[in-house]
Amino acid sequence: MLASAKIGFNGTRIALETALRRLGKGSSIPFAVRFAEGDEYRNRDEDPAFALVFNSPRAERRAVLFGHIGLLESYFDGDLDVEGSFPLAFAAAMEGRFNMPYRLVTARNHWHEFRFSNATWEQAKRNARAHYGLGTEFYRLWLDDPLMMYTCAYWKEGTRTLEEAQANKIDHVCRKLLLAPGEEVVDIGCGFGGFMLRAHERCGVRVTGVNTTTEQVEMVQAEIANRGLGSQLQVIDADFRDARREYDKVVSIGVLEHAGRDQLAEVVRAHARFLKPGGLGMLHFIGHVGRYDTEFFIREHVFPGGWIPSLADVIVEMEHAGLEVIDIENLRRHYALTLDVWAERFDRNWERVHALDPRRFDERFRRIWRTYLYGCAELFRAPTGITHLFQIVFSKGNVSLHDYPMSRAFVYRSGEDAPAPPARAE
Repeated sequence: MLASAKIGFNGTRIALETALRRLGKGSSIPFAVRFAEGDEYRNRDEDPAFALVFNSPRAERRAVLFGHIGLLESYFDGDLDVEGSFPLAFAAAMEGRFNMPYRLVTARNHWHEFRFSNATWEQAKRNARAHYGLGTEFYRLWLDDPLMMYTCAYWKEGTRTLEEAQANKIDHVCRKLLLAPGEEVVDIGCGFGGFMLRAHERCGVRVTGVNTTTEQVEMVQAEIANRGLGSQLQVIDADFRDARREYDKVVSIGVLEHAGRDQLAEVVRAHARFLKPGGLGMLHFIGHVGRYDTEFFIREHVFPGGWIPSLADVIVEMEHAGLEVIDIENLRRHYALTLDVWAERFDRNWERVHALDPRRFDERFRRIWRTYLYGCAELFRAPTGITHLFQIVFSKGNVSLHDYPMSRAFVYRSGEDAPAPPARAE
């Protein structure tokens, strides 16, 4: 345990020791902490799964002032290191509730939201490009190949690889929306075009992608031209709220998290405007169960302007927009598995990532992104977590007995790739 002869004269160390003892008692995971002066704390007598190593007194002060954010930002700056299991460090923090925000962090979070609000289309585009505009080759090194789906995969029974899981996810969405040959579909926030390409290939639909990240738009346009699919697929560089026409079906995978607190209603209404009366849509998004601020680390260092809405608020806005909720599925556990693979591939290919642009993809970037990937995996794995992944199937106006199957059975029929026909009344 702590050898703390000097602690009584050091207010920072007293506060830090108190916080760490509270964490140590709340977590079943054994860990160690080595302080800048060389003394050590262990929360269990058994061998630690990981160790936090403070390299400077500054890191200790930041931990006292900013809690887990102080620890993370010290890690980014090299003032703190993590030895042993990186994932278990996050699991311990969540189990011991060390991830609860300090007052100074809450203030910084609110200031971030003010500065990076998505209220204007120009700022929303800058926010999106800050994350998604890092280059196709960067993402290609750790996403699935060739679809490059940067959203939660679907790990149904028997799935072995990320590539299978992401194909499963697209097929799962296609089934739920009863995609049929000749239908016109809009993919809001189409990413690298994986859904567009597979949905067209499997279901014979014509797809228009809407994307506010210029780098991704250019990549998808080149892929469409390379495949000679210009008459079937197109992508538009536009804000998600720019609903120019109506489509038979709407797909929105990983977009709602970028609406922003005050733009949620506007973005949901835009989804409704994209859809023909009687049409079907899918909202696939990260959501909270209850109203909570979005984690400051994610917004400050990874997704500027990002905001996680509550499921309840999304449903209320869908009701206001004239959308009927047909089905809700929670894929939280699937996201933990997806992030596990992303994190492993990111680590394994780090030298290749670094070589793409050594100045941009430096050691600080590596530490931030490892924190993002491993930390989010544990966030979705946490048994008491409030962050989930929802798929909502909706219609513009109420479906009838003839428009949509009466049970979920058609989604899970083994060996069927095409959607089942709608149920018919006797």
